[in-house]
Amino acid sequence: MDRSTARLLMESLNRDAERIAARFGLRYRKVEAERANVTGHYGICYSDGLIKIRLRHATTGRPLKYSSLVNTLCHELAHLRHFDHGLRFRAFYQQLLEYARSEGIYRPGRSRPRELPARGRRRALELRLADELDAQAESGPRQLSLFGS
Repeated sequence: MDRSTARLLMESLNRDAERIAARFGLRYRKVEAERANVTGHYGICYSDGLIKIRLRHATTGRPLKYSSLVNTLCHELAHLRHFDHGLRFRAFYQQLLEYARSEGIYRPGRSRPRELPARGRRRALELRLADELDAQAESGPRQLSLFGS
């Protein structure tokens, strides 16, 4: 994944984090991409409100589906209220996921959702890029055909 792809994914995640956090009155310091060599977790939330999200699959290195990134984001946002994995945390995490689903942010089993209404050319480019990354993650590596079919 190149830097511009990672930057676009993080811009989308930050926009979605702002929407979700505002709805539930959550305050965080920053959402940023986890280092590429981190493979032990999908995301982490620090007590100072810093949230890091891993963008790549641990073994293949391919970008994760956007729905997986949003799922991780909701998990880490839930830690802002409950800094454990107890029953209250799990219930709140499910509330965040349901809200994200109802807003079209979280769409498991599908690539990045289309916005209603369109939010301009840059947002359309971000969504198209996310869809392409999801398709690549599902299909695996492709070979370039030099001579056509």
